[in-house]
Amino acid sequence: MSGSDSVSAAGSEQPDSFEAGAKVYRVTGFVKWFDVARGYGFIIPDNGAQDVLLHLSCLKRDGFDAPLEGARVTCDAVERQKGMQCLRVIDVDMSTAIHPVERVSRTHVQVVPNSSWTRCRVKWFNRARGFGFVSEGEGAPDIFVHMEILRKTAIAELSPDDWVYVRFGDGPKGKMAAEVRLSLDSGPQHTN
Repeated sequence: MSGSDSVSAAGSEQPDSFEAGAKVYRVTGFVKWFDVARGYGFIIPDNGAQDVLLHLSCLKRDGFDAPLEGARVTCDAVERQKGMQCLRVIDVDMSTAIHPVERVSRTHVQVVPNSSWTRCRVKWFNRARGFGFVSEGEGAPDIFVHMEILRKTAIAELSPDDWVYVRFGDGPKGKMAAEVRLSLDSGPQHTN
């Protein structure tokens, strides 16, 4: 991990899962996203290094609550088989966080679904802007998807060309998703 400050593990308190001889890095960055229901999220380091996995259990152990998107976090991290992971949270600064009231679009409306579950491909989705579009196929009108609809079923983000199942209705500007699921085979998904 280039550009991060290395921290000596000697004399520092580390969790039981700390690997002997592993190099610990001090990382500061922004919370990319954090999903309390899943119990984890990711930090985007200021130095451009790979994202750092941040577990809720680590935050709680170190005396912090789950951070909002955009919060600044300073932590000690170690590289593991699947990537960088936070070992210890040093500081969480919520002054730069995007608060839920700021995230919700004032133009978001709820629609009643008038379709059955339909398999759709994600055209694009911008988590920061809180919306995106899916399509039933070529020639069909796009279906608007708001971030709040995804949050109801604990879907953190959609990526272009992902396949999802959508029930949609008619909104003021066209088709709008009322429900989104990643799979119909998984049974009912978590809803708030």
